[in-house]
Amino acid sequence: MNDLFVMNMKRKILFVCLAFLALLQGWAQHTWQAGPVNLELIQRGNSEFPSGFSAFSLKNRFIWCGSAIQAEEDGKYYLFYSAMKSGPKYPRFIDAWLLGSMIGVAVSYSPYGGYKDIGIVYNKDGYRPDSCSWDAQSVHNPHIKRYNGKYYLYYCATVDPGGNAHVKGKLSRRDRLQQNQKLGVLCFNSIKELLEGKFSCNEQPLLAPRTRVKPDNVLEPSPEGTVTKPDNLILVNPAVVYHPLKKKYYLYFKGNVYDPTWRGVHGVAIADAPEGPFIVQDDYVFEFETGDNQKLNAEDPFVWYHRKDNCFYAVFKDFTGGFTKGEPGLAIMYAEDGIHWKLPEHSLFMNKEIILKNGERLEVDRLERPQLLLDENDEPIVLYSACSITSLNMKQDGSSFNIQIPILRNK
Repeated sequence: MNDLFVMNMKRKILFVCLAFLALLQGWAQHTWQAGPVNLELIQRGNSEFPSGFSAFSLKNRFIWCGSAIQAEEDGKYYLFYSAMKSGPKYPRFIDAWLLGSMIGVAVSYSPYGGYKDIGIVYNKDGYRPDSCSWDAQSVHNPHIKRYNGKYYLYYCATVDPGGNAHVKGKLSRRDRLQQNQKLGVLCFNSIKELLEGKFSCNEQPLLAPRTRVKPDNVLEPSPEGTVTKPDNLILVNPAVVYHPLKKKYYLYFKGNVYDPTWRGVHGVAIADAPEGPFIVQDDYVFEFETGDNQKLNAEDPFVWYHRKDNCFYAVFKDFTGGFTKGEPGLAIMYAEDGIHWKLPEHSLFMNKEIILKNGERLEVDRLERPQLLLDENDEPIVLYSACSITSLNMKQDGSSFNIQIPILRNK
């Protein structure tokens, strides 16, 4: 009996070692690079504007975010984007996305570009002050998924709770909007029905922060001594993925903590159905120590499950180059369980640049909110990203756009 037990244990250890080796080999194979994009840049004033197949932009609009899906009903590709009116009489970008972001949709016959605008589908009134619902003022970060024959458009949103809201310290209207961000989802059966206004939505947020801990100048503060959770103060940047082994839906999000200064953190909520209810876990995810009592700051994760590799991958914005040990850009990490994340040896996914058809490499100021379109083998084929060539925050000219970058797998 003891010999049999030892033999079985050896077999289990060998299986684990082989599985780990396969994962390492998978990482050696799973490296990608950016392909060239088809666009030209046009100088207007102090900004460069895109023109061409690989960029989606609109006149007199800031374009941000961008999540795409191929519709089963017609085979076309639909890009869900956020947009804000731009021009001399409208707010600068740094305020615009909070004061009046809308969600629109564009369509193309190709996943690689050529998107034509269909129009705004949610929060059409833009900057006009509106407090009729929890998401009435600004909607942002669209993230489109299809599960069990139905579409789910996840997003973050906010509304001004008003000057009489419970505030510790002082907050401007912009700050109240910023600290009141929560997550929601629109559910619809087809793109056609969405365009006809036939969708269901949350009368209450899909997720709202459990804790509101901040030293001062905080909306609806938690009681003194409250232990901070990852969903602290705000909920933004939704990313949803189905775990086929556990048959659960994982919703990743970003919150804010102050330890002692501002830092973005991430958490995950789990549900049995794509529309929830989602139960937020206490685990912090995508978090790595720097070795000097600091933590690396990630943002905008896109997460997917690779069935062949039996693990999760996440592509995200690396603010400082701390994750990749290089320049700021897009980094990648992996996790077997979706909770405990690791960095591969080569964690750079993409430099903060675009490669033009003539081979010229153009550094950009912003390459954010990465969203991937995957093929039937869970391999990324297109990266959709919010982009601006030059510094954007103080501008009113609508010079941001969504870029569609082909992804090439290295052999």
